[in-house]
Parts: sequence; structure tokens; C-alpha cells
Amino acid sequence: MDSDDEFGLCSEDEEALALACENADASAKRKHDQTGTNIGPPSKKQLTDAFPRKSPLAVKVLNDQFGLKAFRLEQEAAIARLLEGGSAVVVFPTGGGKSLCYQVPAVAFAELDKLAGDRGPNDGGVTIVVSPLIALMKDQVDALLRRNIKAAVLNSSLSRESFLQVNDDLRNGRLKLLYCAPERLNNEGFVESIKSVRGGVRLVAVDEAHCVSEWGHSFRPDYLKVARFITELNAERVVCLTATATPKVARDICNSFGIDESGLFRTTMYRPNLRLLAEVSRNKQDYYPKLFKFLRENRGPTIIYVTIQKQSEFLAEDLQEQGFKAKAFHAGLPTEEKTNIQDQFMTQNDLIIVATIAFGMGIDKANIRNLIHCNIPSSVEEYSQQIGRAGRDGRPSICMFYMSPEDFYLRNVFTYGDLPSRDSVRRFLEHVFSPANVLLDVGDTFNTNHRSQAKDFDINLSPLSIMYAQLELQFGLIRATTPIYAKYEYETINARILMNDSSSEAVAIRSVAHKKTKWWEIDADSAATRGGVNRLDIIKKLNDWNDRGIILMKASGVQNVYRVEKKLPSTPQEIAEIVDRLYLEMVEREQQALQRTKEVVGLVTSKKCFSRSLAAYFGDGSEGMPDECGHCTWCETHRQVVLPKIPPEPPSPSAITAILRTCPWRDDPRFLARVAFGITSPRVTAEKLKSSAVFNSMPVCEFMELVSVFTEKCNEANQANPGNQANRMSRTNRTN
Repeated sequence: MDSDDEFGLCSEDEEALALACENADASAKRKHDQTGTNIGPPSKKQLTDAFPRKSPLAVKVLNDQFGLKAFRLEQEAAIARLLEGGSAVVVFPTGGGKSLCYQVPAVAFAELDKLAGDRGPNDGGVTIVVSPLIALMKDQVDALLRRNIKAAVLNSSLSRESFLQVNDDLRNGRLKLLYCAPERLNNEGFVESIKSVRGGVRLVAVDEAHCVSEWGHSFRPDYLKVARFITELNAERVVCLTATATPKVARDICNSFGIDESGLFRTTMYRPNLRLLAEVSRNKQDYYPKLFKFLRENRGPTIIYVTIQKQSEFLAEDLQEQGFKAKAFHAGLPTEEKTNIQDQFMTQNDLIIVATIAFGMGIDKANIRNLIHCNIPSSVEEYSQQIGRAGRDGRPSICMFYMSPEDFYLRNVFTYGDLPSRDSVRRFLEHVFSPANVLLDVGDTFNTNHRSQAKDFDINLSPLSIMYAQLELQFGLIRATTPIYAKYEYETINARILMNDSSSEAVAIRSVAHKKTKWWEIDADSAATRGGVNRLDIIKKLNDWNDRGIILMKASGVQNVYRVEKKLPSTPQEIAEIVDRLYLEMVEREQQALQRTKEVVGLVTSKKCFSRSLAAYFGDGSEGMPDECGHCTWCETHRQVVLPKIPPEPPSPSAITAILRTCPWRDDPRFLARVAFGITSPRVTAEKLKSSAVFNSMPVCEFMELVSVFTEKCNEANQANPGNQANRMSRTNRTN
């Protein structure tokens, strides 16, 4: 069955699953500790008690199930705490063995249950692993299955048959670990199915936990809901894992999950086998000969990181022309091609991958000899995470950073592209708090489409999602529920059985179905209303027909669904207050992004040891580390890396005039500045401006100076013609 669900959810399956869960055995919902007592999440008092730092059981599981002789660093201490019922935050560098901190407990729980003697063979509960990385989930599940550890993943990579099998295994207590993305926590069918798992949720592992913190470098709003998910499921314990948490971010994670400082386990960031180097040039073309020379002198598996997809393709072609074996990798490639490239990289030792950040998560190749940055990473955290993929075998590896002033343009495109105008935020909220929605009672729901709203209000999907999350978590006004499909289509395979089905659901479906070529199209809501039946029953009937081969079904038009938790604001004053708070937070987030770029540059341009500076950033004293590592650019040369200073050019009057002539709207100065600077947005795409000569006509200017110039021009035009409809985008086109 086809699906266009951006979350990888299969709504008709999930909705039918929710029905099944309504009748789940209530006794299957119990939660146990090791002695069989029903408990909730560990209290803060529990977490301040002394926990052992050793666990013979954990060592036995490590030896027997994972074939490893001993734990490293703080692994055993974190696992021992979890097995005693505590929760933990684990901050280990990339390659530091974070996954064992939840995989070992997930297996060890069965041994604890045998000692307690209070559980049946399928009452051992499940460990939920929340991760944003589909490739990592698949790799870990495959590795666990090879070790005869029953694990599964729920994401968009599953076939329909696999999806149903995973849910059957989950309901019947056959899984030890289940991996899922944080977005799935919005799905009520999934949440209800987890509540009915036999033996309950023993552990929730939150991978990439820095995404929980708004101070982190890759904040994801759906991660804010993980703590609520854990509370609602009455999960026994939680472990949060990350390779990149500053002291402030680590405290934020601890506070989010009620874990005191004794539950924070951190190991050194210092990797003595990594040689951290940096070189600068005036432009990208100047360092290409240096890059080719470096690669000829330093053979071995290599990852080169770039920022944009086309750049990865162009550089891979250039490398191939130079005689290197190179391939491009980015999120835009077909899944099968990405899988093939990853497999080749894992098995070959002469391949160079030119990649965006889409490559590397979950790539556990021990002998990566070179890790090269050809653009400025978004943050010190991203830089640290990526260089951590080199030299996991302990042998010397080189991390080269090529930098030029041109890099700042790309970073600014990403940074300035995410902040919408204040007017866009206001109109978005007026749409959410529309008169129709304001009339809804608490408990009622409304549907919307994020992609349509992004286009209508010129707001990228990431900030749009963050605003929805804040309306949910900060203001308590709404709550995301299971996404649904707007449209179902089916092709008839066995018309006789279909027409002989006399159930009320079948009659309702046939009453609204209309044929387009070979496909019948139905609106599930209309069918439910006309037939006087539940929408979920309509979906269940379609599922049944599809499963039995009576029809071939596909769904499309995903709709985000929100339930009203409080009466929605209705006055301009109430809405203005929310606009002020949300917009201020987004402005602060933009400033944080700009600061992170400065921190990356400062790491390699200051008169300090790179390794020491990196350790200090993460609050790592690196005990036993020398004052200078002896193998970074500063330590080897004691010469400062200095970026050439190329001042921005002032805005061109002729270019400004051309933009104003091409773009007649005067409602959003920031939109006009984006056009000038070459930043795409939903509105830029809708107006087909990317192919215009004025797009990217002033990329050498300071972006905020462009905003200032266009603000002045918009004010002048609106003062001269306050009623001119050309001064603002058509509201009809933007909100319908």
C-alpha cells in the first residue's frame, strides 16, 4: 500500500490498531520493578540514593550476548544504575559505546525477572529506543537480530507486512527492544499499543538527547514530548544519550527528565589518535589543489563533508577526474542508492565519500583514516560529532578543516532562512486561532496541513513545527494526535466479494466512492457521516479488504490533527501576546545559530591547542591530557590560523530597484532581503523567483543591512499608498 506520510506512519493501520487497543487486556498494562511491585517512574528521591558502579550481571550479558570482554570507561557504571532502577544521562564521544548502555539492560531484565520469579515468559516488557536516525535504527536492529536478541523498528522503511508483524510481536511480548522516531509519539494508536504491552515499558532510551534542549545545536520540537510520553506510559526508567552536550545542555537534559547530577555519566572528549588540522584560503578554488595533494599523500577510507547536495556531486566528479575513487552521498539520493554506497564504504578501503550531514550517523567503520570538512560546520557539536567517526580503531587519523570566507555565505543562508517575519507569525496564529477553531470545545480536534501552511505564510517547516510544539507544551493550548489521510483510493480486485459485503461500513464506503479511471476514490469522513459509523471502522474495513486481497488500497494527503486542550485565544490582544513570545524565541534562536558559527571559527583560529579548546567547550578537564596535544595545527606550528578579511559590499541601488520592480509586495522586508541574498523560502518558490535574475543578486552584502534597506523601502511605499493592494500579498492566495 502506498503512503505519503512524512513521519513514516501508516494511518489506516494505526487507526485500526487504536481500535484493537481499546479492548486490550487491562492486566497487560502493569508496570513492575525487579521485585514485582507496581511502580511509576523513579522519583527524584530514588535517584539520589547510592547506586553501585559495578554489575556482574551486566558483564555476563556483555560476554555472553555481545561477545565483548569488558566495558569501557563509564559504561558499566551507567548500566549498573539502570539495572538498580535509576535513570541516567550518558555523554560519551562519537564511537564511545553509548548503544550498549541500553542494549545490555534490555537483555539483562530477563535475568532479573528469573531471579524475582514473578513474570511469565512473555511478560518481560520492552525497551523503547527513541532515535531520529532511520539508518542507525536499521543497523542496530540487524546487529541485535544476528545475536538472537529480538528487536524491531517502526519507521517508514517497513513494508506493510513487516509493520503488522512488529505490532503483533509487540502486543504479545516477543520484543526486547523497539526503535522508533520521536514523531511517532504523536500517534495515539502507537501510544495506546505501548500502554498495552505485556510487562510494561522497562526502559526508554532517548538517543541524540541533545535534541531535547533548546540550547542544543539541533533542537527538535518533537523531542520535547518524550518526557511526557515516559510519564504517561509509567516507564520504569530512562537513559538519555548524546555525544555532544555542553554542561548547560547536559543540565537541561537532566532537568527535563528529573535526573540528579549523580546520574550524569560523562567521558573525555580527547582522542589522542586524531590529528586536528586547519587551512584557509581566499576561496574554494584555491584549496582544491591542496585537497587533491592531501588525498594522494594520505590514503585510506575518507569522508569529506560539504554543506549542500550539488556541492557533493560536483566535488565527487572533480575527484573522479583526478583519479580518485569517489562517490557523492546526500539525502536527495534514492534509498537504494544510498544503501549501496554505505555498503561499499563499509567493505572497501579506498573509497572517498563526499557527503552532506546525511552521511555518517550509525556508520560504524573503525578504520576511517581521513575526515575532511570543506565548509564550516553548523556548530562545534557537529564538528566534534563528525571527527569522532575517524580512527575508531585507535590508529592515527587526520581531521582536516579547509575554510574560506565564502563559507560564511552558506552558513548565513541556513541561519537567516529559518526566521520568518513577525507578520508571517501573526497571520499563522490567526489561522490556527480562526473563528471556526475558537468555537471548538475542549477535546474537539481540527486538521491542518503543515506544508500548505508553510507555503501560505512563508514559514519553513522547521520553525513552523517548533511553533506548534510551543503552542502544545509551553502554552498548553493544543495537543498533536495521530496524523490522518485526507484521501483513500482503491482498485477493485474481487468485485463479487466487495459488492456482497453488506456491513454498514461497506455500504457507507460504496455510497461515497466515485471512480477515476481504474481507481475508486473515497473520503473517509464523508463515508462515516453518511453511514452513521465511526471513521476508524471505515478505515478498518478498508484495511480488511486490502489484507484479504479484495482491493488494492493507497492513501494520500496527510493531515496533521490537533486536539484542543484549552479554549483557544480569540482576541487580538491574546494573540499578540503569543506572537511576541514566539517571535522573540525565534530571534534568540537565530542569534544562537550565528554565535555557534563564530564558536566553530574560534576553535581553529585562536592561539590555542585545538584539542584543549574542544575539550574546554564541552566542560571536559581532560585529566591526564598534556597542556598541548602536540598533533594539531597550533601545536605543530604555533602559528595562528587567520582567515582573510573580505568586507561585505554595500547594497547596490540598481539591484534594489530591480528587486522592487520584480517583487511588487511591500508587506515583508525580510522576504525581499532573502530574494536579494539568494535564500529560498516557500514564498520564493511559490512566486517562481528562484529562476529570476534578481534572485541571489546581492549575496556579497550583509544580510541584516539588506533587511534594513528593504524595511525603509517598504515603509516609504506603505506610507505613500496605505490602501494599495499591491503593497501586500493577496490574502486569498495565501490562506486558502
